Amino acid sequence: MELIEVEAFIMIARTGGFTAAARALHLSQPAVSRRIELLEREVGAPLFDRLRGGVRLTAAGDIFLPYAEQMLTAARDAAIAIRAVQLGTEGTVSLALVGTLASTDLTGRLRTFRETNPGVRLVLRTARSVEVSDLVRQGEVSLGLRYFTDSSSGLVCTLVHDEALSVVCAVHSPLGRIGDATVADLSGVPWLGFAASGGHSGEPFARILERQLIRLGLDEAEIVAVDSLTAQKRLIEADFGVGLLPTSSIEEELRAGTLRVLPISGMEASAPVYVLHRRNGFLGPAARQLLVTLGGNPPTEPRGG
Repeated sequence: MELIEVEAFIMIARTGGFTAAARALHLSQPAVSRRIELLEREVGAPLFDRLRGGVRLTAAGDIFLPYAEQMLTAARDAAIAIRAVQLGTEGTVSLALVGTLASTDLTGRLRTFRETNPGVRLVLRTARSVEVSDLVRQGEVSLGLRYFTDSSSGLVCTLVHDEALSVVCAVHSPLGRIGDATVADLSGVPWLGFAASGGHSGEPFARILERQLIRLGLDEAEIVAVDSLTAQKRLIEADFGVGLLPTSSIEEELRAGTLRVLPISGMEASAPVYVLHRRNGFLGPAARQLLVTLGGNPPTEPRGG
C-alpha cells in the first residue's frame, strides 16, 4: 500500500469526486483513478460508489477513511521529526489561523517569533475556525489559531487571547455626539456584522452580536450581513449603521478620527482565541517555540500532549 494511493483516496473523500481530487493533487484524472484501482485491489473491496456528479464512500471506504488519515498523518509526523533532528530550530513551521485574527495584536507575536527565529520559515494558512481544527487534526499544519475552543479529544486547546469587542459608529454620526449613549439610543439603528450562517470565518462574531442584542432587549434590531471586516468599517464610517468590532482592528480608524467607540453599558464583550495542536502529534523545536510565543504550553514529552 503506497502513501500516494492513500493520499488520493483521502482527497477524493474530501472533495467528493475524482476530478476535484486530481485538480487538488495536480494530477491527471486517469492517474488518480489508477491509484484508487491499485488501492482497492490491495484492500480487497471497492472504496467508492460512482454516482452521477460525484462519488460516495462505500461501507468499506467509511471503515478505511480514519485509518487512512492516521497513516498519512503519521507519515507527515515522521518526515517532520526527521527534519527536526537535521535542522534543529530551523526549518518550516505551518500555522492555520482564522483570517480576522490578522487584524488583532496576535500578529505582533508572530512578528516576534519571526524576528527571533530567522532560520525558520513560517507558513500561514487562513481558514474558518472549524477548518483550522481540521487542518491541525489531519496533520496538514503544526498549530492552529481559532475562535472558541474545540472539545475534540485529539486536540489540545489553550486560551491565549481574549479579543475585546467595541461598539463603534461614524465620527459624524448623531450617536457619536451623544455624551453618554445608552442602549435606548441604539433602538432602530442597523448593525453591520458577519452573517450568522454560511460557513464564514466571522460566524463567531455574529453569534456574539446576536447574544448581546438579545440580552439587552435589542433582538428586533436589523443586522446587515457584510462579509468583510474592512467593508464593515468603511460602511460604518459612512454612517450606514453601527458595529461590534474587534478593538485591535479599529486602531487605525480611531487614530484617523473616522470611527468613534460608543461605551454602551452592558455591551462589553470579547471573543476567546485558542491555540491548538494535536494531542499525540510531533512538534519539532521550532513549532514548540512558536507555541510558546503564542502563549501555549508545549508538550512535556517529545510526542506527548
